[in-house]
Amino acid sequence: MNGQPMAHEGLEGWKSALQAVCGQFETHMAFNRSLFIGEISLQCHAGLPMAHLRTNAGLIARDSIKPDHDNDQSCFLVSQRSGFSQITQDGTSIQLAPGDLLLMDSVGSCEITPFGLIEHASLSLPRNEVERVLKHNKFGKVSASSSSGKMLHVLVDQLCREPESEHDDGEESEALRTAFISLLAPALSQSRKEVAPSETLHGANLRSYVQKIIDESLAQPSLNPVGLATRLNISVRHLYRLFEEQGDSVCRYIQRSRLKRSADDLSNPFLKSESITSIAYKWGFTDSAHFSRAFKKHFELSPKEYRAVSLMETAGAA
Repeated sequence: MNGQPMAHEGLEGWKSALQAVCGQFETHMAFNRSLFIGEISLQCHAGLPMAHLRTNAGLIARDSIKPDHDNDQSCFLVSQRSGFSQITQDGTSIQLAPGDLLLMDSVGSCEITPFGLIEHASLSLPRNEVERVLKHNKFGKVSASSSSGKMLHVLVDQLCREPESEHDDGEESEALRTAFISLLAPALSQSRKEVAPSETLHGANLRSYVQKIIDESLAQPSLNPVGLATRLNISVRHLYRLFEEQGDSVCRYIQRSRLKRSADDLSNPFLKSESITSIAYKWGFTDSAHFSRAFKKHFELSPKEYRAVSLMETAGAA
C-alpha cells in the first residue's frame, strides 16, 4: 500500500485506485452496476499510512499471484468501521462486524466479501517486523476481550480519528508501529481461544442471534441458508429446525425481512425520488419482476401503489 489519496469515478476508476493503493485486487459487482459505491484513499495519520475504503462491491479478490507481483513488504491491520464483511485468506474465513480488527497478509490469495455497504480502515505494518513476532501466522482476528486486544482497538480507533498529517514525526510513528506489532501476538493468540457466539447459544437465544445476523445481511444478494449456516458454524438442518420450531422457515424470514425494509423505504418521503428497482436491489432482490410479485402478495398492493398510498397518508398527517 503506497501512494497518495486517489480520486476516481465509477467502477473502472475504483478498480484503478484500489490496485494503486492495495495491490492486484479485482472487483466483482453485487448487483445493479449503476448502484455501485466505491471510494478509497491513502492517508497518513501520525506518520503511519492508512487506507480508507468504502464500498458495496459483491467481492474484492486477489489470487495467489506470482511472487514478483506480490506486495510482500506489508501486513495490514484492518478495522471494520461500519457494515459487515467476510475476509478469506488461504482458505480461512473470518466474519467482521463494526469495531472488529483483523490482521491480513499482503501475500497469498485473499477475498473480501462485503455484506452491503462497508467502511474499512487498513493500517500498513512492515511485514518483516510482523513476521519476526508472529512467525508464520499472519492472518487472524484480534481479540476484543484480552487486555492486549482492547489496547489495539483503542489505538486503531484513536489513529482513525487523528487528522491527516503531511509531517512524519519519525520517533512517534516508530513508537506507535512498535506498539501495534508488540500487541499483536497475545491479542491474536487469545482470539483463537474465544468461542463464537453461535457455539454457546441454544434454542430461542440462538434463533434470535441468527435473526440478528440475517437482518444485518439483507443487502447481500447471495444471502442463503447454506452460506448462513457456514457463517454461523452450524448445520443447515439445524438452521432450518430453528425456524420450523416456530412454524416459519429461514427462506421466508429472509424474504419477509427484505420486503419489510423495502416497504419502509417506499414509504419514506425522503426517498421518494429513488426508483423502486434501486430500492429492491438495495435490499438484496436481483429480479425486479420477482420483487413486484412477492411484494404484492405480501402487502396486497404493488410497490408503486404502496408508495403512493403511504406518501399520501404521510402528507395528510403533516
